[in-house]
Amino acid sequence: MSSTLQKYVEKERLLKQLSEELKQLEGDQGFQRELEFKNKLEALMKDFDKSAADVIELLQPGKPAETKVSQPANGGGRRKRRLKIYKNPNTGEVVETRGGNQKTLKAWKEEHGDETVESWLVRIEE
Repeated sequence: MSSTLQKYVEKERLLKQLSEELKQLEGDQGFQRELEFKNKLEALMKDFDKSAADVIELLQPGKPAETKVSQPANGGGRRKRRLKIYKNPNTGEVVETRGGNQKTLKAWKEEHGDETVESWLVRIEE
């Protein structure tokens, strides 16, 4: 049997196994109750225009502030990321980001490709 065919047969077997496990989970009463709770909670959050962070803050005041990473007194820890500034030559729109997960930047990369968007890098600041 060719290696491609072997891979296919193995993936097919795994798919069948996962499908059976999924059906088992879907039939579980505990799962059904959790899913119902999640759906009702999401609907309630939507009705009141609240985010998950809003609900957490309501239920555990001050909790998000406590989870923030603070710098040790000795100045150690993770270094702050550099600010990258991109300018779209087609629209003139400017994006400033310290990470690659910025919504507009991701959309540009999907539309124009990584290399093209990286060529729009105007400058990097510390």
